[in-house]
Amino acid sequence: MRPLMSWINLGEVFYVTDREAGRGAATEVVEFLEPRLTLEAPSRERVLDAAVLKAGHRIAYADAFALATALAHDAVLVTGDPEILSGDPMWAVEDLRGGKE
Repeated sequence: MRPLMSWINLGEVFYVTDREAGRGAATEVVEFLEPRLTLEAPSRERVLDAAVLKAGHRIAYADAFALATALAHDAVLVTGDPEILSGDPMWAVEDLRGGKE
């Protein structure tokens, strides 16, 4: 099974890479990742789930999509984001920085 990611978060990967390494590198990263991921387009339900998470927690809106997507699929969210890692214990997360939460 391929890893799951919201298109919102792939867009985040694109803009961060674009800022740091340029548009060509950002395009290459997306082209590399796209066939390796199961990408979920944000549905009405996922948008509202993300909004509820954002309303209740001090996290970025894109992070709320990552969480909402993981929660909807009973998946572990792999992240290095300290706001998510120190968040609600209902979130199953794996720390990319080496530790587990």
